[in-house]
Amino acid sequence: MSDSHDAAGVPLEPAATPGTPPVPAGSQSEGRRTHPMTALVQGGLWAAGGAIGLFNAFFSDEGFGVVRALLGLAAAVGGGLLIGLLAGYLRWRFTRYFIDGTEARIESGVLFRTSRRIPYERLQSVDIDEPFIARLFGLAELHMEMAGGSESRTTLRFLTLAEARQLRRVLLSRAHGAQWHEGATIPEEQRTVIAVVTPDRIIVGTLLSLDFLISAGTVVLLLVTGFVIPGAWALFGGIIPAGFWVVQIVGTRVIAQWNFTLSRGTRGLRIERGLLSRSSQTIPFERVQGIAVIEPFLWRKIGWQRLAVDVAGYGASAEEESGVSDTTLLPIADPQLARSVAEQLVPQSDPSGVDPIRASPRSWVFAPIGWRFRWVGATERTFLAQEGWIQRTTDLVPHHKTQSVALRQGPLQRWRGVATVEVHTPPGPVDADGRHLDGPTARAVALDQLNRSRAVDAPFVATAPPEDAPEIEGPDSPRVPD
Repeated sequence: MSDSHDAAGVPLEPAATPGTPPVPAGSQSEGRRTHPMTALVQGGLWAAGGAIGLFNAFFSDEGFGVVRALLGLAAAVGGGLLIGLLAGYLRWRFTRYFIDGTEARIESGVLFRTSRRIPYERLQSVDIDEPFIARLFGLAELHMEMAGGSESRTTLRFLTLAEARQLRRVLLSRAHGAQWHEGATIPEEQRTVIAVVTPDRIIVGTLLSLDFLISAGTVVLLLVTGFVIPGAWALFGGIIPAGFWVVQIVGTRVIAQWNFTLSRGTRGLRIERGLLSRSSQTIPFERVQGIAVIEPFLWRKIGWQRLAVDVAGYGASAEEESGVSDTTLLPIADPQLARSVAEQLVPQSDPSGVDPIRASPRSWVFAPIGWRFRWVGATERTFLAQEGWIQRTTDLVPHHKTQSVALRQGPLQRWRGVATVEVHTPPGPVDADGRHLDGPTARAVALDQLNRSRAVDAPFVATAPPEDAPEIEGPDSPRVPD
């Protein structure tokens, strides 16, 4: 047998026939285990979960004393660590993964064995997450996203960070039909940095968000009221949920988006972010179904926008598992940068070049103020819909990504002679609806969008940034290795 290895460090056997990709030696019989430290990381996660659970119970039970709290904390951490170590060891002992010429396979289970197969042709993206405890040991988990199905995500825990990156390159290369020969290696993909959102900008943007101001103001108001008004101590009970609200906002927007870096490769965009836990997410160009340009009220005063993206296959399950929204394309951006990124993914989507079809004045009964800010329009390749006067949102949907079009008219709408046009995309932040348009106009818009979606057959391939694209924010070198 040859001494050649693939990019993940797995020895390769010669191809059975000329032109057939070689497969890892012994992959069908033995496979490979994850890192032995998986058990310790799992134990740490269980111990942290036990401590958090006890923390919640401490604030909800008035009978908790200091001694009982300390004993309970020790029991929760110790018990969680032991149970997690046992569960992690069993997971590591009975989990193997296989990489062969046609598919990746993960076999797991102690009593009931499960074999999860991921054909390369159905592999959509491969992401890397570094949970905080795993990151302390230099470990990461690999998320493999497949096309279709409610359980399209498969996770492999835990690998060294270098091994996870190498395995991602192997899987993505084979998913794109790369042919393999003995001694072949996978070159590192060179990516161009589009934007780096610095932590200070993320912090300022969070402080200027209305929900943060409301939550922080609620905490301050409850504290002041409790101390100033006699007998109002009961209001202190509301500080805990309001405080958790503040912590959640800070965790999801500051800690999770820390040092947010958006870069571009030949096959898609790469998003890297996180302070404590670090994630590396890949968005293939062809999976972008639409973009939402979000302008919160206070941000509009200083010209900031946020971009969210509809990605085929990303649903609520992916967000629940990672704990971070997978739909944020840019947490904060100047209009010029946001316009440049949106134009690369959704062509001809500039709202300034659209003749808007506005909501009917008869719809004021549904939104006395907001109806003036609702309109839809279309370019040769994109459908646009805008609404919102406190937080303005502009949804951009390529015509060839339109899944269906619906025309809806409730009894009150019939009374006012208006109707709503819905342009359907996969579940996500994009909600391209033309609300409360004049009845005949709404029907014409719906039929026109159906015709446009049928006429645009050729899928859009993302192009290089335009020459007038904004300067890169962040590192001096715009080229980074994979």
